[in-house]
Amino acid sequence: MTSDAGAQVIDKAKEMGASMAGIANVELLKKSPSHEIITKLGMEIDGINPYREICDFDEIKWPAEARSALVIAVSHPQDKPELDWWVGLKGTLGNSELIRINRELSAWVEETFSIKTHKLPYFIEKGGIYLKDTAVLAGLGCIGKNNILVTPELGPKVRLRALLLEEDLTPTGPIDFDPCDGCEEFCRKACPQNAVETCLLKKGGDKVFERTWQDLSGWLF
Repeated sequence: MTSDAGAQVIDKAKEMGASMAGIANVELLKKSPSHEIITKLGMEIDGINPYREICDFDEIKWPAEARSALVIAVSHPQDKPELDWWVGLKGTLGNSELIRINRELSAWVEETFSIKTHKLPYFIEKGGIYLKDTAVLAGLGCIGKNNILVTPELGPKVRLRALLLEEDLTPTGPIDFDPCDGCEEFCRKACPQNAVETCLLKKGGDKVFERTWQDLSGWLF
C-alpha cells in the first residue's frame, strides 16, 4: 500500500464528479456526537420503535474490518433545484449522481489497491452513517449554527455520500474553520419553520442544540 493512496482516492473521486472528498477514521467516527447520541435517544416515537425488526442502537454495527470512511460531496447550487426533485421511484437526481460516483469509486479502489470497500445505505437504521459527522472528521467543513454542514468552498450547498474501506488511510480532517464565529445568525432568522429557534449558547461560544447539548458541547464549531 502506497502512503499516498488516500490522496489518490480523493483525486479519483473528484475526477468522477465529486466536488469535495475526504477521509475519516472509523474508530473516531463511532465516537462522534450523532453516533453516540443515537445509542442514548434511540429511534422511539411515542414509545414505539418502527425499526425494531431491522435494527437496534445498542452498538454501532458496521463491518468489523472497516478502518476508514471516505465521504464525497456534490455541489447543490441554488440555481439547480432539480437536483432535489424526485424522478419516479428512482429518487432525486442529486442522490443518483452520488450513488453513481460511489459505485464507480468503489470498483476503482478495489481494482487499483485491492482494498475491500462497503457501499452504505443512506438510512442510519439500515446501516448507514451520519454523513455530516463524517464530513467534519474528514475535513470538509464544520457544523454551523443551523445544524448543517458548512464547507469553505461551497457553504452548505452540498449533498453527501460515503464508503467504508478496509484500510487505514490518513484522515484529512478535521480543519480549523468556523464561519459562524461572530455571525448574526441570518440562516436561523430566515428559517420559515423556526426549526433551529431553540439553541443554547454555552460559555466559551459553543453553539449547540438543546436536545443534544450535553453530548455535543465542544465538538461543534
